[in-house]
Amino acid sequence: YEEVRNHLIAMLEELNLRLARITNDVRHSDVPLEKDFAEMATQNENNEVMDYLGNSARTEIEMIKQAITRIDNNKYGICQVCDEPISKERLEAVPYSNMCIKCAIKAER
Repeated sequence: YEEVRNHLIAMLEELNLRLARITNDVRHSDVPLEKDFAEMATQNENNEVMDYLGNSARTEIEMIKQAITRIDNNKYGICQVCDEPISKERLEAVPYSNMCIKCAIKAER
């Protein structure tokens, strides 16, 4: 799984860069907040979207870190719910999957 591990590390690096950009945007480190109320409301709406994107990135980062740990512990590709192998197709689509498709569908219900 060395190739998968390298791919996950590359994904992690990209997400960390994206999260840093999102964090800078939300903090308005390069552009101060507007003084006009309507513009401030628009900026606040944009901040909410950026915050959502940041939270999504943080979640994905954590899932990737866990997948790397599973690779390091020889547990990668095994469903954490039923202990059955996760299909190659699922791992190719979502390389940080920790559940087989059957258990993932059950978990979403």
